[in-house]
Amino acid sequence: MRVISGTARGTKLDSIESMDTRPTLDRVKESLFNIINSKIENSIVLDLFAGSGAIGIECISRGSKKVYFCEKSHNAANMIKKNLIKTKFENKSEIFEEDYKKCLEKLAKNKIILDIIYIDPPYKANLAEKAVEQIISLDLLNKNGIIIIETDEEKRDLEEMKKLQIEVYDLRKYGRVHLIFLNRKE
Repeated sequence: MRVISGTARGTKLDSIESMDTRPTLDRVKESLFNIINSKIENSIVLDLFAGSGAIGIECISRGSKKVYFCEKSHNAANMIKKNLIKTKFENKSEIFEEDYKKCLEKLAKNKIILDIIYIDPPYKANLAEKAVEQIISLDLLNKNGIIIIETDEEKRDLEEMKKLQIEVYDLRKYGRVHLIFLNRKE
């Protein structure tokens, strides 16, 4: 796993080999960043269920102003710290080593408004809809902001999103991985 583009291009990132984390494949990452590239410069990003932090680190490498990482696994949070040190991005990031609900509440309490939110929960956990619902209710998403969900349960997640004040504006499929792109309903 490596940083694809930007100031840390080519840097090899460490990841945890376990059943709990599965890094986003480079081909999926490359496609994702081709789609959202115009929104990254000076953005405030949340990498929710961050794993090794590869998505957030890629955002910083490409010009994000600040990235918040949320990961409740202690081992994964330590891996994010190591990867941030390796890429020299510690000063453009903050790690929340806790449950996503507490992280979102802290961001709201600190009046953080996000431009890009990447949600990559454990596939079978069915947490994406709950996370999006909380993001909307806490008003964490910038009016022009986007949410991206990585899932292998596209139909289930799309059905869940219909209940929320959110709009699906793009869908992509890469093998069993689906990316769902959302923005606020006006």
